[in-house]
Amino acid sequence: MELEAFKYPIGKANIPAQITKKNIEDWLYVLETFPQNLEFLTRELSENQLDTPYRENGWSIRQVVHYCYDSHLNSYIRFKWTLTEDKPVIKAYFEERWAALHDSKSAPIFLSIDGLKALHAKWIYLINNLKDEDLDRYFIHPASNEKVTLKENIGIYAWHCNHHFAHIEQLMIRRGWK
Repeated sequence: MELEAFKYPIGKANIPAQITKKNIEDWLYVLETFPQNLEFLTRELSENQLDTPYRENGWSIRQVVHYCYDSHLNSYIRFKWTLTEDKPVIKAYFEERWAALHDSKSAPIFLSIDGLKALHAKWIYLINNLKDEDLDRYFIHPASNEKVTLKENIGIYAWHCNHHFAHIEQLMIRRGWK
């Protein structure tokens, strides 16, 4: 298997130019079910398995789980900024440095899974009460000056859930753990 397939097991995010209500409904379902699906997938893994990288020079399963919480928390905050500020320039962060911190490398994954459960429930609650014009609001990413609407970001994070779930699941299949 080539490196690109390990890095992007479901391909890169492909957000349609015209986002429909059905797209958003489908994406919200992914966001809503991801924490429980991740918990179910990882519930029987040993400490050694959790510390296994999903690919050569990649993060361990443990780091991926903690990274998902950190990343989704940042996205939730970006939603709040976008809803309360006019076209905010968001704060970027060094994901690889966060993943190298002690908590990401050694903390029990239930901390991040429980965090994801609460975070996603609150995030879904927030999104479900937004109007179409709210979803058209956008933030600006400082690295690229790209404008990202909230509805695009919902799609990006639904992909993000499936992307990292696939990292873990495919490793488990390759190793015969599933």
